[in-house]
Amino acid sequence: MGFCFWFFLVFILWQMMNVPTQAAIAVGGGVGINIGNGGGGGGVWFGGGININNNPTPSGPSVSKLNNAYTALQAWKSAITDDPLGVLKTWNGSDVCSYKGVFCSVDSSNEPFVVAIDLNHGNLQGTVPDTFNDLTSLQELDLSGNYFSGSFPMVTLYIPNLVYLDLRFNNFSGTLPEDLFYKRLDAIFLNNNQFEGELPSNFGNSPASVINLANNKFNGNIPASFGFMRSELKEILLLNNQLTGCIPQGVGLFSEMQVFDVSHNSLMGHLPDTMSCMSDIEVLNLAHNELSGVLPDIVCSLRSLMNLTVAYNFFSGFGQECSKSFYRDVGFDFSLNCIPGRDMQRPQPQCNVIPGSGLSCLRIPSPQPLVCGALFENLNPNVTPSSSPSP
Repeated sequence: MGFCFWFFLVFILWQMMNVPTQAAIAVGGGVGINIGNGGGGGGVWFGGGININNNPTPSGPSVSKLNNAYTALQAWKSAITDDPLGVLKTWNGSDVCSYKGVFCSVDSSNEPFVVAIDLNHGNLQGTVPDTFNDLTSLQELDLSGNYFSGSFPMVTLYIPNLVYLDLRFNNFSGTLPEDLFYKRLDAIFLNNNQFEGELPSNFGNSPASVINLANNKFNGNIPASFGFMRSELKEILLLNNQLTGCIPQGVGLFSEMQVFDVSHNSLMGHLPDTMSCMSDIEVLNLAHNELSGVLPDIVCSLRSLMNLTVAYNFFSGFGQECSKSFYRDVGFDFSLNCIPGRDMQRPQPQCNVIPGSGLSCLRIPSPQPLVCGALFENLNPNVTPSSSPSP
């Protein structure tokens, strides 16, 4: 009840007054959200398994527009090997907009098309067929909370208007394709699967605002391109993987990041100075790594910071601004490090040998104090350096 209810009721009444009586459209309960700039979506969805018209089957021109969707969805239904909750029992007949979990919108001619598929927590088992690329109007795909398996479903990269991809909490495995990070997706959720291998070198090319790769088996270094992701990036979650090496020097430059969580990996070395540029960061979680050095005051004094966790590392100290964090209502956990005179630190023998002490992280000297963005031209791997002067 409330605003959403009345808005939805007004929309239904508007549809009943404006849609020709011969065009039966199943109106259901999905409200579309325009995600990013990639899909041109938004507005009100209909479908999802609820039908309020007398005639449950589209007729006329709309039939041909939904034919491809019908073929793709029936092929997928055949590929499902287990449907314990009976999610797909409604997937019968040509009226795909009445299928459970399938949402439609209408174009300027009032013809319906499939705009979203949401089958989260369906406990479905099987694979994603290649016929999915026939869903050319699909903008949002949520298959989370199922038992889908196999390698990354490449067919999702050939759906031209897709902007939201959610495959989390499944059994997908193997490596990630480079094309994933060239795709104009606004949200990428791949967490809690069995993905492995190194992150593609073009990881930083993604225009997404949210990327969640947590709870997988990724290894190797965080690609240097990560430090040059576009400013749209708001949340990046890489926790609970097997990542090694340094946090890239470019992280923080021109960033509007709000959540940065790389905890529970094996990252080493000192924190890059450019972290001081993360002015919008609210949650910074570096816990359970092998980071060392002094925790810089410029990190603790970030204006938007609400929670800073560096527990279970090898930091050797922090300054006055970090000590003031408690008075700024900033959650600050620095336990089990190697900070002299502080409680709840590692036993001294563990601090005698700092992991990664011989690790060489690329650190380009910066002006003091660091001017955020001033080093971009020197750090950006896509910028061609000018020719060296003749001797």
